[in-house]
Amino acid sequence: MKNEKRKLSSEQHEEILKTLKARFEKNINRHKGLDWAKVQAKLETNSEKLWSLNEMEITGGEPDVIVHDKEAGEYIFYDCSAESPKGRRSVCYDREALESRKAHKPQNNAIDMAADMGIEILMEEQYRELQKLGNFDTKTSSWVKTPANIRELGGAIFCDRRYDTVFVYHNGAESYYAARGFRGSLRV
Repeated sequence: MKNEKRKLSSEQHEEILKTLKARFEKNINRHKGLDWAKVQAKLETNSEKLWSLNEMEITGGEPDVIVHDKEAGEYIFYDCSAESPKGRRSVCYDREALESRKAHKPQNNAIDMAADMGIEILMEEQYRELQKLGNFDTKTSSWVKTPANIRELGGAIFCDRRYDTVFVYHNGAESYYAARGFRGSLRV
């Protein structure tokens, strides 16, 4: 049943392709040497991935192609919104953290939201790659994939950019803030 809902109407299909093409053309520096026609052809044959990109867009991620993995034959999209996506903020790290809260629970958690959207939460290395393409999260922060040893001890990590530097911090995984969300990636 989950896959049935992962379909776009023809209007949504056309709209997301139009949005992605406009962003691609406006931000050539993110993907020098890539051809939109080839990206679009790949998207046209992957309706579920297009649905995921639409979810990224709806939640404020402003997804854009950042690289072509020639070996895998895949285009990789990252959330490229200036700040952490608005529709994904005020969430704790994962379900375990959400269930551990006794009061004032957030509506959701980053790991489950990403899975529901069909995307992966960025790892620290990916977050640093993104920051080479511009200045992101200068007023917000984003949860990143937390190593198991940190998570087992109750923590989670997040990143932001301040003073022209990318910082990695820690917090209790159950914490959540209005200015912290998460960024994702999608391979198509």
